[in-house]
Amino acid sequence: MNEYTLVEIDQQPVELCKLLKIANLVGGGGEAKIVISEGYVLLNGEVEFQKRKKVVEHDIVEFNGEIIQVVLNDNFLPAKARSPKQSPKQTKASNKKNSSSKKTHQKAAQEISAPATSQKPKRKPISF
Repeated sequence: MNEYTLVEIDQQPVELCKLLKIANLVGGGGEAKIVISEGYVLLNGEVEFQKRKKVVEHDIVEFNGEIIQVVLNDNFLPAKARSPKQSPKQTKASNKKNSSSKKTHQKAAQEISAPATSQKPKRKPISF
């Protein structure tokens, strides 16, 4: 019976070319893409030509006499199970309120501390 080397991933799916790199079956991403496109990699017993084929838990990948099985890390939590965060709209709205009040206070402080005549000096023209 074949023995599998287990490869743990933190999130799924993972691209096949990245999985070959993670499992140290190839030297780099370019090599992974070449061996996949030339048909040297088997995914679940079938030749796979898609470099970015999505590999999920319990899939078996064979290459160069090595057989690996993908296992999901126990600490992995799907996005739905993670702690809820503010939606981007709420975050932007709250940031606008905070930033506008900060700007108002900064402008007021500048007006009080600096006289109205102080302006930045104009840049000198560049001549070659």
